[in-house]
Amino acid sequence: MSASSLPPAPVTAPLTRFVASWRWENVPAEVRHEAKRSLLNFFAVALAGCKDPTLDIAARVYARQAGRAEATIIGRGERSDVLNAAALNAMSANVFDFDDTHAPTIIHPTAPIAPAMLALSETRPVSGEEFLLAFLLGVEVACRLGVAISPGHYARGWHITSTCGIFGAAAASGRLLGLSEQQLSWAFGTASAQSSGLVECLGTMAKSVGVGNAARNGLLSALLAQEGFDGPAQPLEGARGFLPVYGNDPDFGGVGQGLGERWEILRNTYKPYPCGVVLNPVIEACLMLSKALGGPDQALSRIESITLTGHSLLRQRTDRPNVRTGRQSQVSAQHAVPIALLRGRAGLEEFSDAAVADPAVRELGTRVQFRDDDDYSIDAADVTIRLRDGSQFEQSIKIAKGATARPLSDAALEEKLRDLCRYGRSGCEPEALIEAVWDLDSADEAGGLMGLAAGRV
Repeated sequence: MSASSLPPAPVTAPLTRFVASWRWENVPAEVRHEAKRSLLNFFAVALAGCKDPTLDIAARVYARQAGRAEATIIGRGERSDVLNAAALNAMSANVFDFDDTHAPTIIHPTAPIAPAMLALSETRPVSGEEFLLAFLLGVEVACRLGVAISPGHYARGWHITSTCGIFGAAAASGRLLGLSEQQLSWAFGTASAQSSGLVECLGTMAKSVGVGNAARNGLLSALLAQEGFDGPAQPLEGARGFLPVYGNDPDFGGVGQGLGERWEILRNTYKPYPCGVVLNPVIEACLMLSKALGGPDQALSRIESITLTGHSLLRQRTDRPNVRTGRQSQVSAQHAVPIALLRGRAGLEEFSDAAVADPAVRELGTRVQFRDDDDYSIDAADVTIRLRDGSQFEQSIKIAKGATARPLSDAALEEKLRDLCRYGRSGCEPEALIEAVWDLDSADEAGGLMGLAAGRV
Protein backbone atom coordinates (compact mmCIF):
# COMPACT_ATOMS: atom_id res chain seq x y z
CA MET A 1 0.00 0.00 0.00
CA SER A 2 1.44 3.39 -0.98
CA ALA A 3 1.79 6.23 1.50
CA SER A 4 -0.83 8.25 -0.39
CA SER A 5 -3.41 5.46 -0.03
CA LEU A 6 -2.92 4.98 3.69
CA PRO A 7 -5.82 6.09 5.88
CA PRO A 8 -5.26 9.44 7.63
CA ALA A 9 -3.87 9.52 11.14
CA PRO A 10 -6.58 9.62 13.82
CA VAL A 11 -7.69 13.15 14.71
CA THR A 12 -11.08 13.01 16.44
CA ALA A 13 -10.16 10.36 19.02
CA PRO A 14 -6.93 12.01 20.27
CA LEU A 15 -8.67 15.38 20.60
CA THR A 16 -11.74 14.08 22.40
CA ARG A 17 -9.57 12.04 24.77
CA PHE A 18 -7.46 15.10 25.52
CA VAL A 19 -10.45 17.37 26.11
CA ALA A 20 -12.27 14.85 28.29
CA SER A 21 -9.35 13.76 30.47
CA TRP A 22 -6.72 16.50 30.83
CA ARG A 23 -6.32 17.90 34.34
CA TRP A 24 -5.55 21.39 35.62
CA GLU A 25 -2.61 20.21 37.70
CA ASN A 26 -0.91 19.09 34.46
CA VAL A 27 -1.09 22.57 32.90
CA PRO A 28 2.25 24.46 33.08
CA ALA A 29 2.28 27.79 34.93
CA GLU A 30 3.14 29.82 31.83
CA VAL A 31 0.20 28.29 29.97
CA ARG A 32 -2.16 29.10 32.83
CA HIS A 33 -0.93 32.68 32.82
CA GLU A 34 -1.38 33.03 29.07
CA ALA A 35 -5.01 31.96 29.42
CA LYS A 36 -5.57 34.89 31.76
CA ARG A 37 -3.82 37.26 29.37
CA SER A 38 -6.10 36.10 26.57
CA LEU A 39 -9.19 36.67 28.70
CA LEU A 40 -7.99 40.10 29.79
CA ASN A 41 -7.55 41.08 26.15
CA PHE A 42 -10.97 39.57 25.35
CA PHE A 43 -12.78 41.77 27.85
CA ALA A 44 -10.86 44.81 26.60
CA VAL A 45 -11.95 44.37 22.99
CA ALA A 46 -15.48 43.22 23.84
CA LEU A 47 -16.04 46.32 25.98
CA ALA A 48 -14.73 48.47 23.11
CA GLY A 49 -17.14 46.99 20.60
CA CYS A 50 -20.19 46.49 22.80
CA LYS A 51 -22.10 49.53 21.50
CA ASP A 52 -20.86 49.59 17.94
CA PRO A 53 -23.67 49.89 15.34
CA THR A 54 -23.01 46.27 14.35
CA LEU A 55 -23.94 45.20 17.87
CA ASP A 56 -26.89 47.59 18.07
CA ILE A 57 -28.48 46.07 14.98
CA ALA A 58 -27.68 42.47 15.93
CA ALA A 59 -28.87 42.88 19.53
CA ARG A 60 -32.14 44.41 18.35
CA VAL A 61 -32.84 41.57 15.91
CA TYR A 62 -31.67 38.81 18.24
CA ALA A 63 -33.83 40.17 21.07
CA ARG A 64 -36.95 39.53 19.00
CA GLN A 65 -36.00 35.83 18.80
CA ALA A 66 -34.59 35.38 22.32
CA GLY A 67 -35.48 32.79 24.91
CA ARG A 68 -34.95 32.98 28.66
CA ALA A 69 -32.73 35.87 29.77
CA GLU A 70 -30.05 33.79 31.51
CA ALA A 71 -26.81 35.32 30.25
CA THR A 72 -25.17 38.74 30.13
CA ILE A 73 -24.47 40.73 26.99
CA ILE A 74 -21.15 42.44 27.72
CA GLY A 75 -21.22 46.18 28.25
CA ARG A 76 -24.85 46.74 27.27
CA GLY A 77 -26.74 46.26 30.54
CA GLU A 78 -28.86 43.59 28.83
CA ARG A 79 -29.41 39.85 29.15
CA SER A 80 -30.48 37.19 26.69
CA ASP A 81 -30.62 33.44 26.30
CA VAL A 82 -27.28 31.64 26.36
CA LEU A 83 -27.02 31.07 22.61
CA ASN A 84 -27.78 34.66 21.62
CA ALA A 85 -25.56 36.04 24.39
CA ALA A 86 -22.67 33.88 23.19
CA ALA A 87 -23.13 35.12 19.62
CA LEU A 88 -23.39 38.80 20.55
CA ASN A 89 -20.39 38.73 22.87
CA ALA A 90 -18.30 37.02 20.18
CA MET A 91 -19.32 39.71 17.69
CA SER A 92 -18.43 42.42 20.18
CA ALA A 93 -14.96 40.97 20.76
CA ASN A 94 -14.13 40.69 17.06
CA VAL A 95 -15.93 43.65 15.53
CA PHE A 96 -12.89 45.95 15.62
CA ASP A 97 -10.39 43.22 14.68
CA PHE A 98 -8.51 44.15 17.86
CA ASP A 99 -8.66 40.69 19.46
CA ASP A 100 -5.92 38.14 20.04
CA THR A 101 -4.25 36.40 17.10
CA HIS A 102 -2.73 32.91 16.95
CA ALA A 103 0.37 33.78 14.96
CA PRO A 104 0.74 30.64 12.78
CA THR A 105 -2.88 30.63 11.55
CA ILE A 106 -4.27 34.19 12.10
CA ILE A 107 -7.13 32.63 14.11
CA HIS A 108 -8.61 34.96 16.73
CA PRO A 109 -9.22 32.13 19.21
CA THR A 110 -10.76 33.83 22.24
CA ALA A 111 -13.60 35.63 20.43
CA PRO A 112 -15.55 32.48 19.52
CA ILE A 113 -14.53 30.37 22.53
CA ALA A 114 -14.78 32.54 25.66
CA PRO A 115 -18.34 33.85 24.98
CA ALA A 116 -19.75 30.33 24.74
CA MET A 117 -18.14 29.42 28.05
CA LEU A 118 -19.14 32.63 29.78
CA ALA A 119 -22.78 32.16 28.80
CA LEU A 120 -22.70 28.59 30.06
CA SER A 121 -21.00 29.61 33.33
CA GLU A 122 -23.94 31.86 34.19
CA THR A 123 -26.31 28.88 34.17
CA ARG A 124 -24.38 26.40 36.34
CA PRO A 125 -21.55 26.37 38.91
CA VAL A 126 -18.15 26.63 37.20
CA SER A 127 -15.00 27.24 39.22
CA GLY A 128 -12.23 29.47 37.93
CA GLU A 129 -9.90 26.52 37.48
CA GLU A 130 -12.53 24.57 35.53
CA PHE A 131 -13.15 27.59 33.34
CA LEU A 132 -9.48 28.25 32.57
CA LEU A 133 -8.80 24.59 31.80
CA ALA A 134 -11.78 24.30 29.45
CA PHE A 135 -10.73 27.52 27.73
CA LEU A 136 -7.19 26.23 27.17
CA LEU A 137 -8.50 22.96 25.76
CA GLY A 138 -10.84 24.79 23.40
CA VAL A 139 -8.03 27.03 22.13
CA GLU A 140 -5.86 23.97 21.59
CA VAL A 141 -8.54 22.27 19.48
CA ALA A 142 -9.30 25.32 17.33
CA CYS A 143 -5.67 26.23 16.70
CA ARG A 144 -4.42 22.71 16.02
CA LEU A 145 -7.15 22.21 13.43
CA GLY A 146 -6.21 25.59 11.96
CA VAL A 147 -2.54 24.63 11.72
CA ALA A 148 -3.51 21.40 9.95
CA ILE A 149 -5.22 23.23 7.10
CA SER A 150 -3.10 26.39 6.89
CA PRO A 151 -2.28 28.34 4.81
CA GLY A 152 -4.44 26.94 2.02
CA HIS A 153 -7.69 27.17 3.99
CA TYR A 154 -7.55 30.95 4.42
CA ALA A 155 -6.17 31.42 0.91
CA ARG A 156 -9.24 29.66 -0.49
CA GLY A 157 -11.42 32.28 1.19
CA TRP A 158 -12.48 30.62 4.45
CA HIS A 159 -12.52 32.88 7.51
CA ILE A 160 -10.50 30.63 9.77
CA THR A 161 -11.57 32.23 13.07
CA SER A 162 -15.14 31.19 12.33
CA THR A 163 -14.53 27.83 10.67
CA CYS A 164 -12.13 26.52 13.31
CA GLY A 165 -13.42 28.57 16.22
CA ILE A 166 -16.66 26.60 16.31
CA PHE A 167 -14.72 23.44 17.23
CA GLY A 168 -12.92 25.29 20.02
CA ALA A 169 -16.24 26.55 21.37
CA ALA A 170 -17.72 23.04 21.18
CA ALA A 171 -14.71 21.51 22.94
CA ALA A 172 -14.59 24.11 25.73
CA SER A 173 -18.35 23.99 26.30
CA GLY A 174 -18.28 20.21 26.20
CA ARG A 175 -15.61 20.11 28.87
CA LEU A 176 -17.66 22.38 31.14
CA LEU A 177 -20.67 20.12 30.58
CA GLY A 178 -18.62 17.02 31.45
CA LEU A 179 -19.15 15.35 28.08
CA SER A 180 -17.66 11.93 27.44
CA GLU A 181 -15.29 11.23 24.56
CA GLN A 182 -18.21 9.88 22.55
CA GLN A 183 -20.32 12.94 23.22
CA LEU A 184 -17.45 15.26 22.31
CA SER A 185 -17.10 13.42 19.00
CA TRP A 186 -20.81 13.98 18.39
CA ALA A 187 -20.38 17.65 19.24
CA PHE A 188 -17.56 17.92 16.69
CA GLY A 189 -19.85 16.29 14.13
CA THR A 190 -22.59 18.85 14.68
CA ALA A 191 -20.00 21.62 14.65
CA SER A 192 -18.60 20.34 11.35
CA ALA A 193 -22.08 20.59 9.84
CA GLN A 194 -22.19 24.30 10.77
CA SER A 195 -18.59 25.44 10.21
CA SER A 196 -18.65 28.52 7.99
CA GLY A 197 -17.35 32.04 7.42
CA LEU A 198 -15.88 33.79 4.37
CA VAL A 199 -12.97 36.19 3.97
CA GLU A 200 -15.08 38.06 1.42
CA CYS A 201 -17.11 39.38 4.36
CA LEU A 202 -14.15 41.13 6.02
CA GLY A 203 -14.70 44.83 6.34
CA THR A 204 -18.48 44.42 6.63
CA MET A 205 -20.96 43.61 9.37
CA ALA A 206 -21.44 40.17 7.82
CA LYS A 207 -18.05 39.06 9.14
CA SER A 208 -19.39 39.36 12.68
CA VAL A 209 -22.15 36.85 12.00
CA GLY A 210 -19.59 34.15 11.22
CA VAL A 211 -17.70 34.75 14.46
CA GLY A 212 -20.94 34.99 16.44
CA ASN A 213 -22.20 31.75 14.95
CA ALA A 214 -18.94 29.99 15.82
CA ALA A 215 -19.57 30.75 19.51
CA ARG A 216 -23.31 30.15 19.40
CA ASN A 217 -23.24 26.98 17.34
CA GLY A 218 -20.23 25.52 19.13
CA LEU A 219 -22.15 25.83 22.38
CA LEU A 220 -25.28 24.45 20.70
CA SER A 221 -23.28 21.46 19.40
CA ALA A 222 -22.15 20.59 22.94
CA LEU A 223 -25.65 21.02 24.38
CA LEU A 224 -27.12 18.75 21.72
CA ALA A 225 -24.43 16.11 22.29
CA GLN A 226 -25.21 16.17 26.01
CA GLU A 227 -28.72 15.00 25.13
CA GLY A 228 -27.53 12.17 22.88
CA PHE A 229 -27.62 14.00 19.54
CA ASP A 230 -25.18 11.86 17.57
CA GLY A 231 -22.81 12.44 14.66
CA PRO A 232 -20.32 10.68 12.38
CA ALA A 233 -17.55 8.55 13.86
CA GLN A 234 -14.78 10.65 12.29
CA PRO A 235 -16.15 14.16 11.79
CA LEU A 236 -12.68 15.68 11.45
CA GLU A 237 -10.60 13.19 9.45
CA GLY A 238 -13.30 11.17 7.66
CA ALA A 239 -13.21 11.04 3.87
CA ARG A 240 -15.77 13.84 3.73
CA GLY A 241 -14.98 15.29 7.15
CA PHE A 242 -13.90 18.79 8.07
CA LEU A 243 -10.16 18.54 7.38
CA PRO A 244 -10.22 16.95 3.90
CA VAL A 245 -13.17 19.08 2.75
CA TYR A 246 -11.86 22.42 4.07
CA GLY A 247 -8.13 21.86 3.56
CA ASN A 248 -5.94 21.39 0.49
CA ASP A 249 -3.52 18.86 1.97
CA PRO A 250 -4.33 18.53 5.68
CA ASP A 251 -1.68 17.56 8.19
CA PHE A 252 -3.75 14.87 9.93
CA GLY A 253 -0.85 13.53 11.99
CA GLY A 254 0.18 16.88 13.40
CA VAL A 255 -3.13 17.55 15.13
CA GLY A 256 -2.62 15.01 17.88
CA GLN A 257 1.16 15.21 18.27
CA GLY A 258 2.43 16.57 21.58
CA LEU A 259 -0.95 17.22 23.16
CA GLY A 260 -0.30 18.56 26.64
CA GLU A 261 3.39 19.04 25.85
CA ARG A 262 3.18 21.81 23.25
CA TRP A 263 0.50 24.45 23.83
CA GLU A 264 -0.79 26.58 20.97
CA ILE A 265 -1.87 29.39 23.29
CA LEU A 266 1.82 30.18 23.81
CA ARG A 267 1.80 31.29 20.16
CA ASN A 268 -1.06 33.71 20.81
CA THR A 269 -0.43 37.42 20.30
CA TYR A 270 -2.21 40.66 21.25
CA LYS A 271 -2.59 43.67 18.99
CA PRO A 272 -1.37 47.16 19.81
CA TYR A 273 -3.46 48.55 16.91
CA PRO A 274 -7.04 47.77 15.78
CA CYS A 275 -6.28 46.35 12.35
CA GLY A 276 -5.17 43.26 10.47
CA VAL A 277 -2.11 41.79 12.16
CA VAL A 278 0.07 42.09 9.03
CA LEU A 279 -0.26 45.89 9.31
CA ASN A 280 1.32 46.01 12.79
CA PRO A 281 4.95 46.46 11.65
CA VAL A 282 3.87 48.96 8.98
CA ILE A 283 1.98 51.13 11.45
CA GLU A 284 4.81 50.99 13.97
CA ALA A 285 7.24 52.15 11.29
CA CYS A 286 4.89 54.93 10.15
CA LEU A 287 4.44 56.27 13.67
CA MET A 288 8.21 56.55 13.97
CA LEU A 289 8.49 58.14 10.53
CA SER A 290 5.80 60.69 11.39
CA LYS A 291 8.11 62.06 14.07
CA ALA A 292 11.14 61.94 11.77
CA LEU A 293 9.28 63.98 9.17
CA GLY A 294 8.72 66.76 11.67
CA GLY A 295 5.25 65.79 12.84
CA PRO A 296 1.97 65.01 11.13
CA ASP A 297 1.46 68.55 9.80
CA GLN A 298 4.57 68.26 7.64
CA ALA A 299 3.88 64.86 6.11
CA LEU A 300 1.33 65.45 3.37
CA SER A 301 2.94 68.21 1.31
CA ARG A 302 6.44 66.69 1.29
CA ILE A 303 5.77 63.05 0.37
CA GLU A 304 6.16 61.80 -3.21
CA SER A 305 5.73 58.05 -2.59
CA ILE A 306 5.51 55.46 0.20
CA THR A 307 6.82 51.94 -0.47
CA LEU A 308 5.95 49.04 1.82
CA THR A 309 8.29 46.05 1.67
CA GLY A 310 7.12 42.89 3.37
CA HIS A 311 5.78 39.37 3.06
CA SER A 312 3.39 38.89 0.15
CA LEU A 313 0.54 38.43 2.65
CA LEU A 314 0.87 42.13 3.47
CA ARG A 315 -0.16 43.06 -0.05
CA GLN A 316 -2.66 40.23 -0.44
CA ARG A 317 -4.58 41.15 2.70
CA THR A 318 -4.24 44.93 2.82
CA ASP A 319 -3.98 46.28 -0.74
CA ARG A 320 -7.42 47.89 -0.50
CA PRO A 321 -7.58 51.39 -1.96
CA ASN A 322 -10.63 53.64 -1.75
CA VAL A 323 -12.18 52.10 1.35
CA ARG A 324 -15.37 53.79 2.49
CA THR A 325 -15.91 52.68 6.07
CA GLY A 326 -13.97 52.36 9.29
CA ARG A 327 -14.50 48.62 9.19
CA GLN A 328 -12.90 48.35 5.77
CA SER A 329 -10.03 50.60 6.84
CA GLN A 330 -8.88 47.99 9.38
CA VAL A 331 -7.55 45.87 6.52
CA SER A 332 -6.35 48.67 4.22
CA ALA A 333 -2.73 49.77 4.01
CA GLN A 334 -3.89 52.72 1.91
CA HIS A 335 -5.66 53.96 5.04
CA ALA A 336 -3.41 52.71 7.86
CA VAL A 337 -0.24 54.24 6.41
CA PRO A 338 -1.49 57.81 5.85
CA ILE A 339 -3.51 57.96 9.06
CA ALA A 340 -0.45 56.98 11.12
CA LEU A 341 1.76 59.45 9.28
CA LEU A 342 -0.68 62.35 9.41
CA ARG A 343 -2.00 61.93 12.94
CA GLY A 344 0.91 60.24 14.68
CA ARG A 345 -1.60 57.86 16.31
CA ALA A 346 -3.26 54.54 15.45
CA GLY A 347 -6.13 53.92 17.87
CA LEU A 348 -9.78 53.15 17.28
CA GLU A 349 -10.57 56.77 16.37
CA GLU A 350 -8.06 56.50 13.52
CA PHE A 351 -9.99 53.55 12.05
CA SER A 352 -13.43 55.15 12.19
CA ASP A 353 -15.80 56.26 9.43
CA ALA A 354 -14.82 59.86 10.13
CA ALA A 355 -11.13 59.11 9.71
CA VAL A 356 -11.77 57.34 6.42
CA ALA A 357 -13.62 60.40 5.11
CA ASP A 358 -10.66 62.73 5.76
CA PRO A 359 -9.62 64.05 2.31
CA ALA A 360 -5.96 64.36 3.32
CA VAL A 361 -5.84 60.71 4.39
CA ARG A 362 -7.48 59.57 1.18
CA GLU A 363 -5.12 61.63 -0.98
CA LEU A 364 -1.97 60.44 0.74
CA GLY A 365 -3.19 56.84 0.50
CA THR A 366 -2.89 57.02 -3.30
CA ARG A 367 0.90 57.27 -2.91
CA VAL A 368 1.22 53.86 -1.20
CA GLN A 369 2.82 51.01 -3.15
CA PHE A 370 3.92 47.46 -2.28
CA ARG A 371 7.04 45.40 -2.82
CA ASP A 372 6.73 41.68 -2.02
CA ASP A 373 9.62 39.84 -0.36
CA ASP A 374 8.77 36.48 1.21
CA ASP A 375 12.06 36.46 3.08
CA TYR A 376 10.23 38.77 5.51
CA SER A 377 8.07 37.33 8.27
CA ILE A 378 4.54 38.70 8.68
CA ASP A 379 5.84 40.55 11.77
CA ALA A 380 8.41 42.52 9.75
CA ALA A 381 8.24 45.34 7.22
CA ASP A 382 10.21 48.24 5.78
CA VAL A 383 8.58 51.57 4.98
CA THR A 384 10.42 53.90 2.61
CA ILE A 385 9.19 57.46 2.07
CA ARG A 386 10.52 59.42 -0.88
CA LEU A 387 10.08 63.17 -0.63
CA ARG A 388 9.43 65.59 -3.47
CA ASP A 389 12.95 67.00 -3.13
CA GLY A 390 14.44 63.56 -3.85
CA SER A 391 15.48 62.73 -0.30
CA GLN A 392 14.04 59.74 1.52
CA PHE A 393 13.34 58.33 4.97
CA GLU A 394 13.31 54.63 5.75
CA GLN A 395 12.21 52.72 8.82
CA SER A 396 12.67 48.97 9.27
CA ILE A 397 10.74 46.90 11.80
CA LYS A 398 12.22 43.42 12.26
CA ILE A 399 9.74 42.24 14.89
CA ALA A 400 6.52 44.18 15.40
CA LYS A 401 5.24 45.13 18.82
CA GLY A 402 2.76 42.47 19.91
CA ALA A 403 4.44 39.59 18.05
CA THR A 404 5.30 36.38 19.92
CA ALA A 405 8.96 37.44 20.07
CA ARG A 406 8.02 40.91 21.30
CA PRO A 407 4.78 40.46 23.25
CA LEU A 408 2.69 43.09 24.95
CA SER A 409 3.39 43.08 28.69
CA ASP A 410 0.79 42.33 31.34
CA ALA A 411 0.79 46.03 32.19
CA ALA A 412 0.17 46.93 28.53
CA LEU A 413 -2.80 44.57 28.41
CA GLU A 414 -4.21 46.12 31.56
CA GLU A 415 -3.87 49.58 30.03
CA LYS A 416 -5.51 48.34 26.84
CA LEU A 417 -8.51 47.22 28.89
CA ARG A 418 -8.71 50.59 30.64
CA ASP A 419 -8.49 52.51 27.36
CA LEU A 420 -11.00 50.36 25.50
CA CYS A 421 -13.40 50.30 28.42
CA ARG A 422 -13.50 54.09 28.25
CA TYR A 423 -13.86 54.03 24.48
CA GLY A 424 -16.82 51.65 24.57
CA ARG A 425 -18.83 53.77 27.07
CA SER A 426 -20.11 50.70 28.89
CA GLY A 427 -19.89 52.20 32.35
CA CYS A 428 -17.88 49.21 33.60
CA GLU A 429 -15.18 49.57 36.25
CA PRO A 430 -11.98 48.23 34.66
CA GLU A 431 -9.92 47.80 37.83
CA ALA A 432 -12.32 45.30 39.39
CA LEU A 433 -12.45 43.30 36.16
CA ILE A 434 -8.66 43.29 35.79
CA GLU A 435 -8.25 41.99 39.34
CA ALA A 436 -10.92 39.31 38.82
CA VAL A 437 -9.25 37.96 35.69
CA TRP A 438 -5.82 37.70 37.33
CA ASP A 439 -7.41 35.94 40.33
CA LEU A 440 -9.70 33.69 38.29
CA ASP A 441 -7.97 30.43 39.18
CA SER A 442 -8.90 30.97 42.83
CA ALA A 443 -12.53 31.96 42.13
CA ASP A 444 -15.39 29.67 43.14
CA GLU A 445 -17.67 31.02 40.41
CA ALA A 446 -16.26 32.02 37.02
CA GLY A 447 -19.64 33.44 36.06
CA GLY A 448 -18.97 36.35 38.39
CA LEU A 449 -16.82 37.90 35.67
CA MET A 450 -19.94 38.76 33.73
CA GLY A 451 -21.37 40.83 36.53
CA LEU A 452 -18.28 43.02 36.33
CA ALA A 453 -18.56 43.30 32.55
CA ALA A 454 -22.32 43.76 32.31
CA GLY A 455 -22.30 47.53 31.80
CA ARG A 456 -25.43 49.62 31.59
CA VAL A 457 -27.97 50.72 29.02
